[in-house]
Amino acid sequence: MKHIYKNERNESLFSLSTLPCTDNELLLKENEYYRILWLKNGKATIRVDGIDYTIIENQIIFLTPLNKIQIIDTEENMLALIFNREFYCIQQHDQEVSCYGYLFFGSSDVPIVSLSSEEQNSFDLLYQVMLEEFENQDQIQGEMLQVLLKRFLIKCTRLARKNLENPEINQDKLDLIRQFNVLVEMHFKNKHKVADYADLLNKSPKTLSNLFGEYNSKSPLQVIQERIVLEAKRLFLYTDKSAKEIAFEIGFDDAAHFSRFFKKSVGKSPSEFKKSSII
Repeated sequence: MKHIYKNERNESLFSLSTLPCTDNELLLKENEYYRILWLKNGKATIRVDGIDYTIIENQIIFLTPLNKIQIIDTEENMLALIFNREFYCIQQHDQEVSCYGYLFFGSSDVPIVSLSSEEQNSFDLLYQVMLEEFENQDQIQGEMLQVLLKRFLIKCTRLARKNLENPEINQDKLDLIRQFNVLVEMHFKNKHKVADYADLLNKSPKTLSNLFGEYNSKSPLQVIQERIVLEAKRLFLYTDKSAKEIAFEIGFDDAAHFSRFFKKSVGKSPSEFKKSSII
């Protein structure tokens, strides 16, 4: 099954398909699409940036255009929702769905949402409405599909919030954490300290640390360092750049300092990591 909406005028694209599907497997490898994978039955293994994630029935995984992914093993009933920024820009429409810096670009961890049986029924209904809308090829089809995608993202954001250390955390605090995550995504190559981001947010480093204590088990510094490590791993895995080139690219003036940081974080030196992770 494969449905694709395209608007040649603004180059927007939204696709809903069942995997495995050759065309969409190609889309999964592109770097310009947001990708949401919903496993309807069974179990699947997905490699994201060199790390294998196992998802089970009725789990949904969210991937940004930056994630390098490979479907290692899957049942037939994995649904893929794929869209580009031209179809729906989560940054520009953040006030609508509040998933920027949360479901997407929230941290180096890949968000996975689990559906209960009741939630599954609700999502199934939404999925059926999407399918119907793909058949309505009229002038408002794109707008209608965008509305349905927004609804899907809002429902997933609400479910993800239930998994927080403190699900009752207020929206202002959650928005501040999302802003922090987005700033890390924007500046991790040249800003490596919590104080750098505290300045950008007009907060103290201690305020950020206390805030993250309510949000999850990670500290702000861990979020920054994990993002740096993720980028280093991507560059080691998917480019031919040397450790020295990668060190400079992610903001280290001293390659030896980067090597020590990487080994402390990963447990292997850059050369050991590259040798053991050939894809």
